[in-house]
Amino acid sequence: MTEAATEKSYLNRPRAIGITVRKLQFNPKAIRRHYFANSPVMSHMLTALSSTFPIGEQFFVHSVRNVRDNVRDKVKDEKLQAQITAFIGQEAMHSKAHAEFNEAWRSDDYHLDRFQAWLARKNEYVKNLHPKIQLAITCAFEHFTALLGGYILRHPEVLATLDEDAVKLWVWHAIEEIEHRAVAFDVYQAVYGDDKIRRMIMRSVTTGFASLTFYSATRLFLQDKAKSLPKVGGNFFGLYLLGKMFIQLLPEYLSYFKADFHPSEIDYTKIVNYWKERLVEDYQMESFEQELKPV
Repeated sequence: MTEAATEKSYLNRPRAIGITVRKLQFNPKAIRRHYFANSPVMSHMLTALSSTFPIGEQFFVHSVRNVRDNVRDKVKDEKLQAQITAFIGQEAMHSKAHAEFNEAWRSDDYHLDRFQAWLARKNEYVKNLHPKIQLAITCAFEHFTALLGGYILRHPEVLATLDEDAVKLWVWHAIEEIEHRAVAFDVYQAVYGDDKIRRMIMRSVTTGFASLTFYSATRLFLQDKAKSLPKVGGNFFGLYLLGKMFIQLLPEYLSYFKADFHPSEIDYTKIVNYWKERLVEDYQMESFEQELKPV
C-alpha cells in the first residue's frame, strides 16, 4: 500500500519546467589530448575538472536527495520536488559521460586513478558532515559550474577550436548546468535559509576548488610534459584565456555573497537556445532535436 501510494505520488508530480534529462552520444576516444585550442594548459585543466565530475556529481545528488528524503522540515513544494528529480537525472548522466571520457583517457603516461582514489576518500569524509553543510557545499559548486557553463556558451569563438566530440560533451554539460543551477540553492533556502553558513562554505569551497584544480591540472601537465612543453604558443594562449576568464567571471562569482542573490538572476535563455539549435544543425544531437522539434 505504501509503495503504491509513493509511486502514484511520483507519477502525479508536476513536470520540471526548463530542466530536461538527456542522454549524450559521443565518442570520447576521438577527442585528441590537447583538444582545447591546441593548448595543453587549457586542455589539462578541463580534463582535470572532468576527472572530478563522476564522484562530484554523485555527491551533489546525494546531498540534495539526503535533505529531500531525510530532513524533518524537508521540501514540500511539488514544483521543487519535480526539479529535484530532474536535477538528479541530469547529474547522473553527467557522471556517466565524464566517467566514459576519463576511462578513454587512461593510459600508461596519463594517470587518473590515484587522484580519483584520493577524491573517493575525501568524498566519504564529506558525506559524514551535517546534511546542511553538504548541501551548502553543493550550492557553492553549482555556482561554479554555472559560471563556467555560462562562460563556455558565451564564447563560441573559443569553442570553434574544439573537436566535434569535445563540443558535444562540454556544451551539453554547460547547457544542463545552467538549466538546474538553482535547484540545490532553492532546496537549501527552503529547508535552512542560513545565508551566513552558505557564504562561509563558499569561501572554503573557493579555496579548495582552486587548489584542487591547479594541483590536478599541474599533475596532468607534468605527466604529459614531453608533448606539452614544446607547445609554447598554445600554453601562453591558455594562460591568457584563464586570466581573461577569471577577470570576466569575478563579478558573477562575487554576486553569490549578495543579500538578494539567486542563481537564476542571469538570463541565459537566448544563448542556451542558440546552442541547442547549433547542436541539432551542426552535430545532429538527437536529444536536442527531439526537444526542439517534438513529434
